[in-house]
Amino acid sequence: CGGLISNSSGTLQSPFYPGSYPNNADCVWEIQVENNFRIMLTFRDIVMQSGRCQFDYVEVYDGPLHSSPLLGRLCSGSFHTYTSSSNMMTVHFHSDSRYSFQGFQAHYSSIPADHNTTLLCLPEYMHAVVSRDYLQSLGYSAQMVTLNDGRCSPTVTSNEVIFNIPYNGCGTLREENDDTINYSNVIKVASSGYIIKRKKDIHFHISCKMLENTWVQVMYVAEDIIDMNENEFGRYDMNITFYDSSSFLRQVHDIPYFIDLNQNLYLQAHLHSSDPNLTVFVDTCVASPDPHDFNTLAYNIIENGCARDSSYATYYSPDSHCARFAFSAFEFLSRHPLVFMRCELVVCRLQDYSSRCYRGCISRAKRDTSSAEDRVHVVVGPLQLREGAAQSRSTG
Repeated sequence: CGGLISNSSGTLQSPFYPGSYPNNADCVWEIQVENNFRIMLTFRDIVMQSGRCQFDYVEVYDGPLHSSPLLGRLCSGSFHTYTSSSNMMTVHFHSDSRYSFQGFQAHYSSIPADHNTTLLCLPEYMHAVVSRDYLQSLGYSAQMVTLNDGRCSPTVTSNEVIFNIPYNGCGTLREENDDTINYSNVIKVASSGYIIKRKKDIHFHISCKMLENTWVQVMYVAEDIIDMNENEFGRYDMNITFYDSSSFLRQVHDIPYFIDLNQNLYLQAHLHSSDPNLTVFVDTCVASPDPHDFNTLAYNIIENGCARDSSYATYYSPDSHCARFAFSAFEFLSRHPLVFMRCELVVCRLQDYSSRCYRGCISRAKRDTSSAEDRVHVVVGPLQLREGAAQSRSTG
């Protein structure tokens, strides 16, 4: 029932399809394919409580669930087809407590986007590419293309004009709303002639927005010459590194990392971003012997910002992009040869004291999403108990 789907094509269906779906179901599938591809979703079969689709229904959103246009809501029929404007689409299935029917089955596939322009919101910068063939077809040359800040020049190849635009430079504007951080800039294509212009200028408006669960990337053209709208979705780039002491000077690169029972483990989570006005918070860390299953056999070290292990401690970090913490190698290790950790990290606006990053230990039910944040899952490990430590443990 729901989840993140990243394959290039696949099938979605309601729980127990073609049997009757359960009551009070609420499933959300996030489909995310490769950059510069679009998603085409076709409902092959749908049999639900019909009428005005008020009680049982399927919704299709053109991007993330809470911040994207609704493409359609349906509860009956077949071969309804929807196409996204980006590389992300969300499907929401809902049923109430009354009647149950067969449900739905849908198939999705990836289709190439227009390759005249490309926009990627990378961790350190916005990567914008304009095809030279595309410019020439409109009567423009690569030498006419500039950024809003003319001091930041592009890289011009035989086929493309390429801009790598930092989030905190080259005239990039930063705007904060209730639930987003918006970075925007403008690529200008100016026609020749100072007195008489035969063609209008083209403005490529570039926008990268940080939403609750993802980056949304938008690129469109103004000046009513070309109506083009390009969206891309991506994820934050985050890593967690072990250090050998509380000074956090020397990283541990051993794989696996051999440790002793009750040894102190020091970790640093680092966000790769050129925007200095972001901060990182460690929300949850879970240990498991299986790197693909953190539910069946798991040990909570910290959960929703609340320490579940008595040895858990946080450390000061001079960089807002880093969060430092530590705990002791636990009893869990003595029963399993390898242990992995999965941590859920939250990214918020710096000094936004209403955001999750500044609220510490709270229950999941009380989570407030009014402020801009992004949750990132990182798996690290394995940790392995030293052979001598394991033997002394068994003999003891």
